[in-house]
Amino acid sequence: MSPIEIVLIAAVLLVALAALALLGTRWRRRHDLRGTFGPEYDRVVAEQDSRSAAERELRQRERRHAELTLTPLAETSRARYAAAWADVQTRFVDAPGAAVGDADELLTRLIAELGYPTGDYDEQVAQLSVEHARTLGRYREAHEIHLANERGEASTEQLRQAVVHYRALFAELLGEDPVPTSTATEQASTPTEQASTPTEASTR
Repeated sequence: MSPIEIVLIAAVLLVALAALALLGTRWRRRHDLRGTFGPEYDRVVAEQDSRSAAERELRQRERRHAELTLTPLAETSRARYAAAWADVQTRFVDAPGAAVGDADELLTRLIAELGYPTGDYDEQVAQLSVEHARTLGRYREAHEIHLANERGEASTEQLRQAVVHYRALFAELLGEDPVPTSTATEQASTPTEQASTPTEASTR
């Protein structure tokens, strides 16, 4: 084998090794993003033009999140928020629509006190996705129901679901379960639903 052939083979091997290293790096980055963002990773991939664009967006979220100054809650604040959430669940019995509005406002206050931005909803969700991606879908759904309720388009069952979904992120941010889920938010249904499905109502 001539020296030129040896050089060419070595060059090909080096290129192949570099390509494998690059693929390995990309795989590790993708694996890390999936681990961090969970279901949010797939959601962003579906929204963006390409997987590469989605991963750039997620890495940008990580960089912006790293610039935040997040502050743990004091015990007094944690107790205050837990008590406020208990009031939300109690209010749901007589005023489910108002309770959902209260839940949205209370969660926004908690998010702000922890140090997350709250001025722009999309940016708020993007920042939350870095550490709370697994409950973020429930928060989005609850917020959509809240907006539908403001338009007078939400059913009592949807309002119940909104409170349950808000509670998932609320408990995660609070660091503990605020209060046991009330019978009102877990079992409430409209009088029409109760009348039309007596067997189901009686077994709850």
